[in-house]
Amino acid sequence: MERIRNALSQRLSSPIYEAIDDDPDNESTHQRAPKQRFSWIEYSIFLLLGISMLWAWNMFLAASPYFQHRFHTSPSLLSAFPSALISVSTVTGFACMLLLTHLQSGANYPNRIILSLILNIVAFTLLALSTVLFRSVSPGAYFGFLMAIVFTASLATGFCQNGVFAYVSGFGMGEYTQAIMTGQGVAGVLPCIAQIVSVLSVNEPDAEAGKDGAPVPQQSGKSAFAYFLTATAVSVAALLAFMLLLRRHPDPSTDIKSPIEGSDQSEPPTRKVVSLWTLFKKLRYLASAVFLTFSITMFFPVFTQQILSVRPIDTAPRILRPDCFIPLAFLLWNTGDLLGRLLTLIPSINLVRWPRVVFVLSIARGIFIPLYLLCNIHGRGAAIPSDAFYLIIVQLLFGISNGYLGSTCMMGAGEWVDVEEREAAGGFMGLMLVAGLTVGSLLSFAVA
Repeated sequence: MERIRNALSQRLSSPIYEAIDDDPDNESTHQRAPKQRFSWIEYSIFLLLGISMLWAWNMFLAASPYFQHRFHTSPSLLSAFPSALISVSTVTGFACMLLLTHLQSGANYPNRIILSLILNIVAFTLLALSTVLFRSVSPGAYFGFLMAIVFTASLATGFCQNGVFAYVSGFGMGEYTQAIMTGQGVAGVLPCIAQIVSVLSVNEPDAEAGKDGAPVPQQSGKSAFAYFLTATAVSVAALLAFMLLLRRHPDPSTDIKSPIEGSDQSEPPTRKVVSLWTLFKKLRYLASAVFLTFSITMFFPVFTQQILSVRPIDTAPRILRPDCFIPLAFLLWNTGDLLGRLLTLIPSINLVRWPRVVFVLSIARGIFIPLYLLCNIHGRGAAIPSDAFYLIIVQLLFGISNGYLGSTCMMGAGEWVDVEEREAAGGFMGLMLVAGLTVGSLLSFAVA
């Protein structure tokens, strides 16, 4: 924490540079407005909003052993649910983000954030209740219910991503955007830890045969109830924290612009409508990089739910059995993702001013996909029979690259547009991120 604080202090004390665009067609003057004073309270609130934004997504992934148990009597659903979950989530989020990005004029970003948190509270509470009240329903009925919950949570995520990235862009502070990205990384780590703890805290379950004869662990409904209910608590905490932030900054873009433009803060702000093509021309390398980064990333959830430890189940320690090994693999990936997001705080390796380099690195990440094929998919054996290779070389490093490049893209967007275009740029980059997730999820069916 001390290193993070020092890194942020160094960023805050360094002079603000002017982003230079070498595109002769871009006549933007890149006017700068004075930054607001940095606040650890506001940083912490954006961190919590980042956590709540992706908690649902990571919770669904980490809880895959529980869902495997619910579908173990239906081989078709057992095989299809990981890709179906990912596709419903990303397609819904993309459609929502595309619509909201076009609705710029008069957009009320705080209301979008509040609505998203309320939707999450409702969805998570219903999911928690389903673990104790609807245990006897058929796999098909539960699959329909689960997809409805995924749809609702994804709709909430779309509102939250559009609202939060646009709202934070109004502050003109990359540190707050970094807080959101770090919170998203934390949202990947904590659900995995909670899932592992919930499994280890109950008596060891039996396993039943699933796809290709691979064991499908049974999981306690009580542990799943407690696990899902934590998502409700996170959303409630984020809602209360955001209400506090909203009282301090109803419209941060007005707070920044008024000292320069002499605007009357009592009047409602008029937002500049910027076309998506204009934003893409100014942010083409960063926008393309964030799209490619998350498109490639979307292959990891499918592989992670398929790959088992190379140790025989009957002799492996509990942590290497499927009900713990799958969340453990997600934990390693998300820990790497969080580390990658924190690396952007180090000025000497921050690539915000080199978008072309970020774009090239986003393409190079494709090397991780064939590395997964060397691991123990569906327990059929591994070309490299090593759990360390899978967990450290593949999962951890893949996560680090995702966190670092994704955060760099999102933090750098505000440096390449005019002041009045920042909110639109924040929403646009969120759209490109979700578009990458959507395309990647559809392509992931090829390896399901």
